[in-house]
Amino acid sequence: MNKEKLHIHFIGIGGVGMSGIAFILLNLGYKISGSDLKSSEITDKLASKGVTFYEGHYKKNVKDADLVVISSAIPETNPEIQESKKKHIKIIKRAEMLARIMNHKSGIAIAGTHGKTTTTSMIGFLLEQSGFDPTVIVGGEGNNFKGNAKFGSGEYVVAEADESDGTFLKLNPKIAVITNIEDDHMEYYKNMDNILLDFKKFIDKIDTKGKIILCTDCNNVQKLQKNNENNSITYGIKNQADFMAKEVTFGKLCSKSKIYHQGKEMGELSLKISGYHNILNALGAIAVGVELGIEFDKIAKILEEFNGVKRRMEIVSDNDDEILIIDDYAHHPTEIMVTLNALKNSWNDRRIIAVFQPHRFTRTKLLAKKFGKAFFNADQVIIDDIYSANELPIAGISGKTIFNEIKKTEHKHVEYIPCKDDILEHLKKMVQCGDIVITMGAGDIWTVGQKLANKL
Repeated sequence: MNKEKLHIHFIGIGGVGMSGIAFILLNLGYKISGSDLKSSEITDKLASKGVTFYEGHYKKNVKDADLVVISSAIPETNPEIQESKKKHIKIIKRAEMLARIMNHKSGIAIAGTHGKTTTTSMIGFLLEQSGFDPTVIVGGEGNNFKGNAKFGSGEYVVAEADESDGTFLKLNPKIAVITNIEDDHMEYYKNMDNILLDFKKFIDKIDTKGKIILCTDCNNVQKLQKNNENNSITYGIKNQADFMAKEVTFGKLCSKSKIYHQGKEMGELSLKISGYHNILNALGAIAVGVELGIEFDKIAKILEEFNGVKRRMEIVSDNDDEILIIDDYAHHPTEIMVTLNALKNSWNDRRIIAVFQPHRFTRTKLLAKKFGKAFFNADQVIIDDIYSANELPIAGISGKTIFNEIKKTEHKHVEYIPCKDDILEHLKKMVQCGDIVITMGAGDIWTVGQKLANKL
């Protein structure tokens, strides 16, 4: 069947991962349609490019589809899945479609618990600016790309490898970057041993002609290195590695460091984004760039122009030294800690007010104690109720669960306000000149920061 006539339908096309793949396939010449519960800026953009969008999930939406792609968030009871099965239309998961795209080119896959989106965006931007014309699929909206996907005619596909449900094992990249490995998505993995086992399977798929790029600052990643020393490249700040950043200094949401390769100084790296975690992300991108033959001076110049990713320490409103409002996607205890640490390093003389919306009942239950210890760099903490992400409630688990754990650490200024409108009113009364307000979470807490900026 000619691809110009092949009709691929996406159930849940409004998701950031699904929409990126749909965009690439549209550019490859396939007929694309998709459905989601509600239209959005993402679906409007796809429709303007030629995608047929259906608001709501109805069995008629798949009437002439040849192939159906679903995300892991779509339940088996979805009427479009049921109709596809009835019509014997092949159904595949998002990761399998990404694998099909990657298999036609050389894949660069970025995996890890944290930092995937920023590292993927950095590598994609680096390759684009170096003339490689890559295809890039990101789990967020890169500020340099002005979107979550870029279609390119070059040899490389740069994409996130989502470990949340194990489907990243369908990918067969030429280069794999592992940023870190932590205890997330435990509702699927159950324990740390299972997570490590899947990551081992993932890097075992890289043949001897490929490269595995590992962050040695993560102890769990170090465990993977031992079996892959022949074709691995390492990077880090704290622990010895092939690529290292030293003499780190921070400014207002920016950083400078000196980069070393196997003990030899390469030069200085300046970033417009702050935090040790973003220097590590940049080191992963540098390792990929050097592996592909790009000179460090060129890499550093390109990365200096990297403007970050939406919802990753994104400035919502900045009234000089009055009130700074920032939004961040942090939804795991480690992400919260490194983000607040980055703010403290940038402004240690300003009061930080953290507004956190927990994401998923399962994550809240399994990581409650770690959440309790994650806010020590915030002067004031406000906890919203849980954003369910379509999970069913768990008895006894709510935003108050995290509030109680923070109280155990004797944090003096923490409040539980389970309503965004009430949080907004509270912030309007309490914010003072010089404050930094940061909204944190993978749900819709960002709307509070937007509304606060409008009110102020």
